[in-house]
Amino acid sequence: VQLQAFGGGLVQAGGFLRLSCPAFGRTISGYSIGWFRQAPGKEREFVASTSKYDLSTAYADSVKGRFTISRDNAKNTVYLQMNSLKPEDTAVYYCAGRGGSAYSTIESRYDYWGQGTQVTVSS
Repeated sequence: VQLQAFGGGLVQAGGFLRLSCPAFGRTISGYSIGWFRQAPGKEREFVASTSKYDLSTAYADSVKGRFTISRDNAKNTVYLQMNSLKPEDTAVYYCAGRGGSAYSTIESRYDYWGQGTQVTVSS
């Protein structure tokens, strides 16, 4: 499966963006999907993930209550709705897929990675 993150941009603090991650070549319903981000000078970190069967989700503490991960299997796409954005959310955001049924917060458990999309939040 090929994944690609879209929807990044420049937004003011307190604003919102919705990132999308369409799948190409396979149906996204066959994969648990995670979102990760990497800020300048920092390691890539987990943001959110959703399992492929029971649609359970997990979030990093730093985004809990502000970000929502969802999937639309009919559109073969997973979304990351980001509200109440903060300057510290500035990063390149990546979506990733794994064939396992459960979500994972661990980067190494994802087999498929898309190119990232830049999110910049100004203060």
